[in-house]
Amino acid sequence: MKTVWLVMLVVSTASLLMLLLRRSAPGGWLLRFGTHLALAAFAIYALNFSGWISGWHVPLNPATIGAVSLLGLPGVALVLGLQHMLVL
Repeated sequence: MKTVWLVMLVVSTASLLMLLLRRSAPGGWLLRFGTHLALAAFAIYALNFSGWISGWHVPLNPATIGAVSLLGLPGVALVLGLQHMLVL
C-alpha cells in the first residue's frame, strides 16, 4: 500500500513541476503564493483556538496549510472530513 502512495506522490510532483516549468509565471506570483500560505496558516490557527469547532482540531502542518491555501474554506472542510473518516 505504501508503494502505491509513493508512486502517486512522485507522479503528481513530477506533473506539477512540469506544469510549472512549461508555463511562464506572471510577476508577483511568489508574493501572492506566500500571502495565501500565511493567511491559511493564520486561519487554521484561529479556527483551532477560537472554539468555533469544539471537539475538533485541525493540525497545523504543510499538508493542511497547502489544502486550505489552494481550496480556501472548503479546504478546511476537506481536512475535517478526512480526519473524521480516517479516525473512525
